[in-house]
Amino acid sequence: MSGHSKWATIKRKKAKVDAQRGKIFTKLIREILTAAREGGGDVENNARLRTAVQSARESNMPYENIERAIKRGTGELDGVHYETATFEGYAPGGIAILVTTLTDNRNRTSSEIRHLFTRHGGHMTEPNPVSYMFEKKGVIVIEGAQVGEDVVFEIALDNGADDVRAEGGIYEIVCPPEAFETLRGKLQEGKIAYQMAEISLYPKTAVKLDRDAAIKVLKLVSALEDLDDVQHVAGNFDISDEILKAIEGELGWSRSPCGVSTCP
Repeated sequence: MSGHSKWATIKRKKAKVDAQRGKIFTKLIREILTAAREGGGDVENNARLRTAVQSARESNMPYENIERAIKRGTGELDGVHYETATFEGYAPGGIAILVTTLTDNRNRTSSEIRHLFTRHGGHMTEPNPVSYMFEKKGVIVIEGAQVGEDVVFEIALDNGADDVRAEGGIYEIVCPPEAFETLRGKLQEGKIAYQMAEISLYPKTAVKLDRDAAIKVLKLVSALEDLDDVQHVAGNFDISDEILKAIEGELGWSRSPCGVSTCP
């Protein structure tokens, strides 16, 4: 599971900036719409939709927006048809990158992603050279100060987790996708807040990066995630806490868009 905790930390920092930019809602609406179209609008009987709606609520999306996205997905309201498309490539230094998208125009999305890979010193590949390096996992990140280690380990291991890591003041629970909802529910029952909870693709092994390589790779990852069509970006890299703290200002993750730590 090497690299997962750092990757979760990176995604958490980036998510704060994305939320301020309003990008989180765009991605969540597409996920809700697609989940409803593929599995129906009943949240209780559609696990993918249930997860998407829960994530939207945790991001403070208004209920009206959620309801409208579900109705567009089921056809009760007119809506855009999105399809899932995955793109693979390599960042500078041979780091494998896997990009998952929801798009209404695959050719446009492919062109935009290819441009970003090239612009940031990487390159796109044909399908399959990269995907085998990743596996689908649920991951839940918890602030360590609020709960004891024994409590986290007990909940995790009693409810199907593969691994629990304590690092940098956080706990990271990694689990099979089928155990994700149960684990999240048990944490909610115990009133244990989590900073991030998602099902995504994670690297089976990770490559440690030095400062210069980390900046190049994270600039590519950030640019890819800024595309509206992109839902998730996975990479098989590991960056130390020291390097991450040193470069987050250069990446624009340590400040809000208005230029201070908290916008008015």
